[in-house]
Formats: sequence, structure tokens, C-alpha cells
Amino acid sequence: MENLQSIKQRFGIVGQSELLDRALSTAVRVSSTDLSVLITGESGVGKEVFSKIIHALSPRKHEKSIAINCGAIPEGTINSELFGHEKGAFTGATNERKGYFETYDGGTLFLDEIGEMPLDTQAYLLRVLESGEFIRVGSSKVLRTDVRIIAATNVNLEDYIKKGKFREDLYYRLNTVSIKVPSLRERKEDIYMLFRKFCIDFSERYQIRPIQLDDQARRMLETYSWPGNIRELKNIAEKVSILSEDRHLSGETLLEFLPNLRSQPVSLLPKPHEETPMQEREILYKLLFDMKADLNDLKKLVLGLIRSNDLRMPDSRTLKSLEPILPAAAGTPFSALTPAHFPLETLDQEPDEPEDEPSISTGSAMPFRPVILTGSTESDSLRHSKVEVLDDSLRLEDQEKSLIQRALRKFNGRRKEAAQELGISERTLYRKIKQYNL
Repeated sequence: MENLQSIKQRFGIVGQSELLDRALSTAVRVSSTDLSVLITGESGVGKEVFSKIIHALSPRKHEKSIAINCGAIPEGTINSELFGHEKGAFTGATNERKGYFETYDGGTLFLDEIGEMPLDTQAYLLRVLESGEFIRVGSSKVLRTDVRIIAATNVNLEDYIKKGKFREDLYYRLNTVSIKVPSLRERKEDIYMLFRKFCIDFSERYQIRPIQLDDQARRMLETYSWPGNIRELKNIAEKVSILSEDRHLSGETLLEFLPNLRSQPVSLLPKPHEETPMQEREILYKLLFDMKADLNDLKKLVLGLIRSNDLRMPDSRTLKSLEPILPAAAGTPFSALTPAHFPLETLDQEPDEPEDEPSISTGSAMPFRPVILTGSTESDSLRHSKVEVLDDSLRLEDQEKSLIQRALRKFNGRRKEAAQELGISERTLYRKIKQYNL
């Protein structure tokens, strides 16, 4: 049996995605049998290619095969197309006609968009699958066929069953083996490879230099959701190859050909099959260090406000919490402290900061609410200030979530750069994003 790499080369499949390899492995294993196969996946992912692989590797490879789009055949003629008809069976039937099941006896039928098949035709198809028997339209003679059925759909057939649009018994008969073809957004590592292949193919066809992308344009391709999947990617590659005068595209130039990228949200969730290890210590260490820096910055700003506004010092209980960051006041009793112990250069006070509405900005990674100093004047002097501390949540989970959100906003959703800024691995960031439902 051929290995996956040789099969990819033989059928022109590009990609190294684990989901893609899993689907190909299933197709290879089932090809040597006569089991019915149901291929599922979004429109444009290449379901027909998988049917060709199954037929080409099967014992029926020397027989004929055909792909039939059930949604493209009118409801009134689909029975005749599949099973044939006798002369005079209906208006316009001037001669008898063999259907696909009779014509391709011994071969393979690929029934695409099986969900669009009418209910009465589904009953006839079920009989063929169970006994190999069918009857031409307008005939009473039972005929037999040995055809392998491979069906495909881009809709959820179980939902169709609940709505009465698809027979449940036919679904279970077709779904002997199921192959899920991944969408393009589920195999982001293959997007750039596919784009390069398409560009090279078009350059050879039209005798032009192939398109090159810079790093920004490449990231934009990989973050786009590609609702049209490979078909849409191929169309964009052809459009860019023909219409672009510049052979080296930037992100801004790519937006001209794919304007939907502007409103496309960046996908941050991990792949469904990806498993991330429990590596919490990395982010917790980073979080604790930032919290410590924020607390020190906040204390400096509070004392700076006291100094710049010529306020009297708070009581000793309040100052005790500030003592670790006051090198100038070390060893001085609390009752003897004066504003001279807190010089502006030590406290990093901004000289141009408004006195009536001070703006407190720590510049650190963690959000903290400010300490509000309120006081009133009496006899041209300030009375003791009243200190009101607005507590914020100090739960590690809340601070960790806020830190991740700020890093993602800073780098516009780019996971790799955000993980580097946080000092953690990209796989840990994936798990945290999923954990906090970001």
C-alpha cells in the first residue's frame, strides 16, 4: 500500500495538517473494501478528490466511475438519470435509457450533495444499497447492479433527519465509514503552502513571475477564515497573479484583493485536536512580578500627590504599609515624617500633572484602581486628607485574564508575539484563551 506522501504527490494534495493526514489514512484503509463511505465537510474542501483516491486504490480501479451532483439534477428526472427508464415511461421518453447504476455496473458512483436527493429517490437508493436491485422508471423488471456508493455532503444530515428531509435508515446505511475533510481554517499551517502552489501553477500557465508575500501578508492569509475554503484560496491566488503589477505583495496590497480581511476576526482558539500541557507556573511568575511592580508604582504616585499638593501626612497606620518603598524615611519615626522625606525625583512625579485632577498611570501590565485623596481647605491651610482606597479584584484568575487580554490587544491578536511578551509558550497561551473564553 502506498504511503501518504506518495498519495499526496499522485493526487496533487498539498498540506501537512494532522487532520488532513487522518482523513487520508481513513480513505486509504477503506479503499480495499466495498463498504459505503460518507464524506463530510464544507463546500470547497475537496471531497471529490477523496472519492477519486478511494476508487483509484480499490479493486474496482479498472472499472468506470462517475461523480453525480444530486443537487444539480431536477427532481422530476433524477430517478431516470440514476435508474434509467423504459420507452414511453413519461412524456419525451422516446427510447429506453440505461441509468448510471446500470451503466457503471462494477464501478463506483460518487453521489455529491446527497442531502439534496428527493425522498422517493432515497427509498430507491436504499434498496440498491441493501440488495443491489433496482427497477427502471416505467418498468416492472427487477435489475441487479454491483456498484460501490461513495456519498458526500456539506450539510448536517442528522439535522435533515429531524426536519424530515432525509431518511434515517439511508443515513445509517451510507454512513458505514465516515470521513471528515477538514476546512481550510482548521489547517492554517497549509494555507501558505497552497497559496504558493497555486501562484506557481498560474505563473507557469501565463508565463509570468510568481507572486511573493511579505510576513504581514502571510499572517493575514493565515488568520482569515476562508469560508470558501480551497476554492476561494485558489481564486484569490489567480486574481492576484493576474491583476497585481507588483510581484511582491504587502499586507495593504493584499487587502485590495481580499477586502473581507478588514472585518475578519482573528481566530484565537486552539485546534480541537490539539492538547496543551499544564504549564501554569510560567504565567503565574510573570503575573506576580507585574503585580509587585504595580503596587510599588501606585504607592509612589500616592506619595507624590501628597508632596505636590502640600498635604499633611496620613496617620502611622497608613504610612506603615508604604514604609518598604521609602528609603529616605528609613529609621525615622512615623510621627516625625514630613513631606521633605519624599522628594519628587524619588517618587517619579510628573511636574506638569494637574493638581486638581491628577492622572494616575502605572504603565504596567496589570490594571489597578487609583487611590483618591479628598480634602477641604480651612483658614488657608489643608486639613488631614481622607484616604479612600478603591479595592479591585486580586484573584489570580482575574489578573491573569486581564494580562492576556492586554497582550492580545497590544499585538492585534497575534498569538506568537503575545506569548513572547507574556514570557510563556504559545501552547500555554492557547489553553488560557480557551479556559477564559476569550
